[in-house]
Amino acid sequence: MEKPSLNLVATSTKPDGLFPSALRKTTNNSLPSGQTDSFFKSVQWSADGTTLFTSSSSNRINTFVLPSTLLAPRDDDSPLTLTPQGTLYLPEPTAAIAPCPYFALEQPSTQCILTASTDHPIHLHHAFPQPPPPSDPSDDDDDFDLSTYQQQPKPLATFRLIHTETERYLPITSLLWSYPGTHFLAGSTNCLSLFDVSRPDLGLPSDTPLLTIKTTGPQHKSGNGARVVGMKGTVSALAMQPLSNGNYGSGGNVVSAGTWTRNLGLYDLHRAGACVATWNVSQAASLAGVGGRGVLQTVWSPCGRYLVVNERESSGLLVYDLRGTHRLLACLQGRDGETNQRLSCDVFPGTNEEVGGFEVWAGTREGKVVVWEGVGMREGSVEPSYDFEVHAKGSAVGGTAMHMSGSVLATCSGSWKFPDDDDDDSSSGSDSESHSDSDDVESGTSSSESDSEEEQGRASQQRRGRARPPPAMVEETSLKVWSIGAGNMAESGHQEEVNEPYET
Repeated sequence: MEKPSLNLVATSTKPDGLFPSALRKTTNNSLPSGQTDSFFKSVQWSADGTTLFTSSSSNRINTFVLPSTLLAPRDDDSPLTLTPQGTLYLPEPTAAIAPCPYFALEQPSTQCILTASTDHPIHLHHAFPQPPPPSDPSDDDDDFDLSTYQQQPKPLATFRLIHTETERYLPITSLLWSYPGTHFLAGSTNCLSLFDVSRPDLGLPSDTPLLTIKTTGPQHKSGNGARVVGMKGTVSALAMQPLSNGNYGSGGNVVSAGTWTRNLGLYDLHRAGACVATWNVSQAASLAGVGGRGVLQTVWSPCGRYLVVNERESSGLLVYDLRGTHRLLACLQGRDGETNQRLSCDVFPGTNEEVGGFEVWAGTREGKVVVWEGVGMREGSVEPSYDFEVHAKGSAVGGTAMHMSGSVLATCSGSWKFPDDDDDDSSSGSDSESHSDSDDVESGTSSSESDSEEEQGRASQQRRGRARPPPAMVEETSLKVWSIGAGNMAESGHQEEVNEPYET
């Protein structure tokens, strides 16, 4: 099968959406030309395939409604410029968002999204809040951001997950809101919590999760004391087994959970969260030679028989066969993903009838998307079938989302960049000299006593090795929407050879 072609049809380069960004303060109180202080972190499709949800490093959730003429031929080849129809400015960073699983653009009551910010309850927001008032250029950026957040509409509902003894909010590291949408699951440390969407928090002592699943399991005493069994760690990934009409069960009731401690667990929600199986992926990843430092995503195959495990700082993806033995089936090699940043992947039913299986699309830290075909039909080490250059080189592709039709792909990129070490040394040296000169001036002869004290404090911190590092910048960030066509190698603009999968 020929390598398909990707054609850029729409793009956006503003992760802050409708809210102006509070620029990082630098020596000249501005950012270098062509750089920004925030980037796109993730992208998801709505249930009806009409809308994209993105999260950014500046705590903003953007909602992009794609035009109905997205794939229509145009006179010019330039892509459409996307503008968000809604922007949420969250009070704190969030590790997970979950759009409504029955989202429909023609039904406003379904247009909502769950967010889990640090030190806050879980919030249910409308995806299209009222836009903020026009900004005053004379206002300070930080003050404007605070006032803008306070002027946003209140959440539609809240759901608390607190520590009983201390009454502090537990950190939510993963969310799962699956069809039919009556309940959602939240992952935290050693715990899964099931909430009823129709029972929000009313401030009563009885406002607790409908079901709490302890992932560590029971404790068994031995000669050396208590031994904890089960899946221990912070639940960082959740995924629901898809519905299936095949011979391997109806699906839709088993949840896969992954932790930063590299544990995996399967839980049956139809049996009050009973644990089906738990295992650790560290040994399998070590044998495959792909590394890894914690599960950030678990993805079920479209048929519900296989589980793809995505780890941070890993050069490959693990594929497990869950039909009874839960054994490692294959390792998808050739992905440049050795970074702490989240690099997501997505799956789609196989389009190559000769190969069979399903496809896996994953982003890399070098601006590419790699694709494996026939996953589930091969064992051992599997090399990529082909790849695409979708973003600038050196810009990590944090989000990869395939449309349900298989004809449109959404990607987003961006990452922090730090100044060169040589520049840091030279700037530190010049600052140190200026500060040492100011130390020789007595406070009585200084033009400004407060300025002198501030300079002396900075000089003292530098002498002790505690000088503030230079701010990080974002050189490139963008959201791109691609149409997938049956192109050939000459028209695709990418002349690399196709790596054929092999078996071991």
